[in-house]
Amino acid sequence: MTALTQDRATPRLAQADVFSRDVAANAVIFAGGIVCLSATGWAVPGSTATTLVADGVAQEAVDNTGGSNGDLKVRVFKGVFRFANSGSTDAITRAEIGDDCYIVDDQTVAKTSGTNTRSIAGKVVDVDAQGVWVRFA
Repeated sequence: MTALTQDRATPRLAQADVFSRDVAANAVIFAGGIVCLSATGWAVPGSTATTLVADGVAQEAVDNTGGSNGDLKVRVFKGVFRFANSGSTDAITRAEIGDDCYIVDDQTVAKTSGTNTRSIAGKVVDVDAQGVWVRFA
């Protein structure tokens, strides 16, 4: 293929941004919270850990307390969402737009990995007075 010389209608899969994930045993995921996949592939809430892969945002609350891995599912949306900004020297500023940000918990992101203790949340898209806009791919 060659580079474009005119506009192009690029197809998009209608439901490409919504996924159903199996929830880990004893995990509680809140609607609107960061959802991650554990090292073994189960959905868990975002937290400070180095083994998590940020997956998106939970569209409903799921309480798998007392359940086994995969007993329940959670719908996860990809896209750009606003989260709380970490404080002090780890706060994200406009200077970090385009950079990776890191998971502090299921509603907070930070500028750094916390000395290699945090997993990447996604890319900083914008920063405003209410928080940090993060892209989950």
